[in-house]
Amino acid sequence: MTLSEYTTLRLGGPAKNFVHATTEAELIAAINEADNAGEKVLILGGGSNLLIADAGFDGTVIRVETSGNSFEFDACSGGMLQVSAGEDWDAFVQFTLEKGFANLETLSGIPGTVGGAPIQNIGAYGHEVSEVIARVRTYDREVKAIKTFTGNECGFGYRTSNFKKNPDRYVILDVTFQLRKGEESLPIQYKELADALGVEIGTRANIAKVRETVLALRAKKGMLIESGIASAGSFFTNPILSAEAAAALPADAPRWPQPDGMVKTSAAWLIEHAGITKGTAHGGAKVSDLHVLALTNAGTAATEEIVELARSIQEKVLAQFSVKLEPEVRFVGL
Repeated sequence: MTLSEYTTLRLGGPAKNFVHATTEAELIAAINEADNAGEKVLILGGGSNLLIADAGFDGTVIRVETSGNSFEFDACSGGMLQVSAGEDWDAFVQFTLEKGFANLETLSGIPGTVGGAPIQNIGAYGHEVSEVIARVRTYDREVKAIKTFTGNECGFGYRTSNFKKNPDRYVILDVTFQLRKGEESLPIQYKELADALGVEIGTRANIAKVRETVLALRAKKGMLIESGIASAGSFFTNPILSAEAAAALPADAPRWPQPDGMVKTSAAWLIEHAGITKGTAHGGAKVSDLHVLALTNAGTAATEEIVELARSIQEKVLAQFSVKLEPEVRFVGL
């Protein structure tokens, strides 16, 4: 067995040990056994945000396969849904809509598990999961005890959290979401989605229609697992720049002012305007034919070829715009 079977890039060599943890007790026991033996540990969820070396992982890989959820609802606070870390993210989003809950509709189609969502603070089309997280329950490997974080204690930022900053300390057990009962979405903040829905920025739309439209937009970009394209989705995060650095970009570069005075710009725009085109290949690795932010395994790629292609993109963007692109994926063994 190789880890390529468990990553969306279909890359990664063998693991020294591999554990399927289907219950919370199994997950904690496997962590403690590996930690007590001095083994390196890799916690694996949906494998959608990982680039693993062809040499594999010289330690214990623990795949989180826990399942189950519970929820309670009242007219004042909406719904509180506690969901196991191993649940599939998009299946959970679909479940919330079927139960009449809003607020997750723009996050439809994102690959991975519920446990991975707060680590990356996943987001799409103007909204982030941090907006609806009430609690995250974790296992603290340092003190060997369960620790619960409120949403405000998670240190959420753009595609980051305290869990991402401490990847070898906290293992997420379950996440509690606070959702609103209703059929209207959160305000539509993203022009591409607003245009596809035929609504104005800042207005709301039917949650089922928003989900359907988001899935269609993601499919068009090859960003759905069902597309059959082996990728990790967006390989780079959108850069957050100082006002001065953003002002130095060409006039037509996208700019989204942030509350702290910084400015977000588009990684895809920078890549395209640095001369990188869809379909650009390096060995078996290539830029997606559908979206320049996705690096794909055409079927024969080595992990190092993905790394080299990513590095060449970074170098061209840096040379053209003096902006360093940061990978969104986590590198393992590289």
